[in-house]
Amino acid sequence: MKFEVFTLLPEVFPPYLESSILKRASERGLIQVNIFNIREYTHDKHHVTDDTPYGGGGGMVMKPEPVFEAVESVMGQNPVQTTGQPVPIILLTPQGRVFTQRVAEELSQHEHIAMICGRYEGVDERIREHLVTDEISVGDYVLTGGELPAMILIDAVSRLIPGVLGDPTGAEDDSHSMGLLEYPHYTKPAEFRGWKVPEVLQSGNHAKIDQWRREQSLLRTLRKRPDILEKAELNEKEKEFVKSLKSNLTGNSL
Repeated sequence: MKFEVFTLLPEVFPPYLESSILKRASERGLIQVNIFNIREYTHDKHHVTDDTPYGGGGGMVMKPEPVFEAVESVMGQNPVQTTGQPVPIILLTPQGRVFTQRVAEELSQHEHIAMICGRYEGVDERIREHLVTDEISVGDYVLTGGELPAMILIDAVSRLIPGVLGDPTGAEDDSHSMGLLEYPHYTKPAEFRGWKVPEVLQSGNHAKIDQWRREQSLLRTLRKRPDILEKAELNEKEKEFVKSLKSNLTGNSL
């Protein structure tokens, strides 16, 4: 998977990308992250990338010329993947569709992704209309730029690429991957300050362990994120289990 990132702050990426799992994935050739400084595609001595908005108002707006030139110099006019699919050119913006695990899974099916990190008050509308193919927001709040969202996308998508995680099935059990929050985890020692690891996890009975974990995921999701539980795909037995949980928790705090 290749990521192309267009930003005004290229220096913020290396500390994170050169650490831990992403570093190992890059060294093994599973991902490639290229960072491009939009300022290098300006043609004035001050490398200006923003200007005041037409019509007045506060803030500055990213100019279209350097952004178009940066993306087109790297990607070409109409970038296409070897699969024949167009390369997604994503604008990180609070106005985009909200980033979820499902969106991460969708993006992981591509072999090449480009991201434009917005700054200031926003970008010239012609960038949105004639250059980008998708707009993504990491949540209903406003950040000072798209750099952190870009790193979030790189991290979340990279985890889904085969071989990036040490455990081949690791990403499948993550919170949200299966439509629920993840079950509790324990490690040694078996007892700490009087708190014991549940016996079922030490039983060696994997069928019972799987059942316990699924039930714990349902319970945890009901308590913490009942909104996503309503959308989860459950079989009849699980629906009955959730119904009994709700009944038992009636009158108590979830």
